[in-house]
Amino acid sequence: MFRLYVLIFIVAILGGVGYSAKYYYDTTQNTIATLRDNNAKLEVAVDTAQTSVETLQGDIVKLGKLNKSLQQDLQKAEQYGDELRAKLSKLDLVVEALKGSKSLEGKMNGATANLWRDFMGDTGGNAKRPLPNWLQPVPAGAGSQSSNQSGENSDTNSSSTEAASSQ
Repeated sequence: MFRLYVLIFIVAILGGVGYSAKYYYDTTQNTIATLRDNNAKLEVAVDTAQTSVETLQGDIVKLGKLNKSLQQDLQKAEQYGDELRAKLSKLDLVVEALKGSKSLEGKMNGATANLWRDFMGDTGGNAKRPLPNWLQPVPAGAGSQSSNQSGENSDTNSSSTEAASSQ
C-alpha cells in the first residue's frame, strides 16, 4: 500500500510539473505574440516618425530658402524706401505746389495710376486698362491760369488769418 501512495504521489508531482510546464509554455507564447504585435506597431510608428522627420527637414530647408528670399526682398524694399525718403527730403512740396500745381498734380496722378496698375497686376486684375479721365495729361496751356479769380489771399494758414483779422 505504501508503494501505491508513493506511486500516486510521484504521478501527482509529475502531473503538477507537466501542468506547470504547459501553463508556462502557453503564457510565454501569449507574451511572445503580444510582444510581436507591439513590435510590429512600433516599427510602423518608427517608420512614420522617420518619414515625418525627413519631411520636416525638407520643409526647414525650403523655409530657410524662402526666408532668405524674403529677407533679400525686405532689404531691397527698405533700400527703395530709403531712396524715396532721400528724394522726398530733397523736395519741397509746398514750393513745388505753389509754383506748378498742375505739373505736380499730373506727377502725383501719374504715380497713383502706376501704383494702382501695379496693384491690379499683382492681384490678377487687368493692369492694361487705360487711364481714367481724371488722370489724362493736361493740355500745355491749361494750367497757367490761377483758379483764384478774385485776387484774394487763398492761404489757409490759420495763424496768418488770425493775424490779418486782429490788425
